Amino acid sequence: MRPSLPPAASLAQALAAGSIRSVYQPIVRLADCRVVAHEALARGPRGSSIERPDLLFAVAQEVGLFEELEWACRSAAMQGALDAGLPADHALFVNVEPSLLGRPAPIAHARILAQARQRLRLVFEITERAIDHRPADLLPEIDEARAHLAGIALDDVGAHPASLALMPLVRPDVIKLDLRLIQDAPTPHTAHVVNAVLAEAERTGAAILAEGIETERHLERALALGATLGQGWLFGRPGPLPRLLPWGEPGVPFLPHVQRGSATTPYDVVTASLPVRRGRRDMLLAISMHFEHQARSMGDVPVVLGAFQTADRFTHRTAARYAALAERSALVAAFAHGLSDEPAPGVRGARIERTDRLIDEWSVVVLGPHFAGALAARDLGDSGPEAERRFDFAITHDRSLVTAAAASLVARIVPRR
Repeated sequence: MRPSLPPAASLAQALAAGSIRSVYQPIVRLADCRVVAHEALARGPRGSSIERPDLLFAVAQEVGLFEELEWACRSAAMQGALDAGLPADHALFVNVEPSLLGRPAPIAHARILAQARQRLRLVFEITERAIDHRPADLLPEIDEARAHLAGIALDDVGAHPASLALMPLVRPDVIKLDLRLIQDAPTPHTAHVVNAVLAEAERTGAAILAEGIETERHLERALALGATLGQGWLFGRPGPLPRLLPWGEPGVPFLPHVQRGSATTPYDVVTASLPVRRGRRDMLLAISMHFEHQARSMGDVPVVLGAFQTADRFTHRTAARYAALAERSALVAAFAHGLSDEPAPGVRGARIERTDRLIDEWSVVVLGPHFAGALAARDLGDSGPEAERRFDFAITHDRSLVTAAAASLVARIVPRR
């Protein structure tokens, strides 16, 4: 018997030989158990020390070949679907590394990716852990993927609380419930997650997919939690793609693409729907601090965004408050002309140019799974005492307006590569 290669050597050989492969698990529409999609799952060479995906990726991380492995897995998933003649209405879920989501494919993989974009209904699947770790960087990459007609699935929802606040900004086409919500006994945490997911699905039309359905009891719970799609051993284990899949209407619809851009501001967003009032700085300061208090006191993990015009108005006291918010928030960011990249510990800084309409705004946006609020104010240019400065402003708790206001700010954060 030929001795097996060490894991690192096995990985290098597999990448050179193109022997990274995919198996596919069916995803069904729960209403009639019709197979409407497959998820591609990476595997190393059969019988090798890196056949299991956890070992495969652990070795790649250890030896610095993670990016090469990511592209090899993505190509294997798409090539297998192309070879099997996967119908264009049948979605292919492909797990992707978020940091590479919007990157152009290396030359060795570009042809396969281009063919897949033309012939397959791709859904790029990212874990909720990724939007927790680097949300400001991820959103532009999601937009880039959507621009190429790919859907977005958010995986393992419920495992990391921070993702619930960021979910409206990601706006996933498919929300995949963490399998523990299906397999474990219901808890208050289950209810908390499901309420947030159902609210998001109701607002946007996103599909809810339950993973880990292995028994009829799991299926019953998935339906009770609002899932319309399901995946698990009850419907099929990972294996080769069937050669004859029927055509029909797409079972995994994509949401309409909404282009994020920096042309709008929170004030533009909110006052397009609400009347404008006028007030002085001291009153608006009290309102803005009330929103900060809401962010601190809520049981959820929120997103907190503040626009301060110029860096000198992001005072030491404000910096201390925002640093405290950052300790328990999914994302805290401050926007001002002349601001540093991290103006307070844990706070993401975003510089704004003098030509940006945001330079005239003082806005505070708080977005959580069960709370949404925004103050959007525009400076009237008074030259008197600071406390007497006047602003036109509007306040909203309408989640769609708050989400749009938040998106207008997040779009201004330059991704860190």
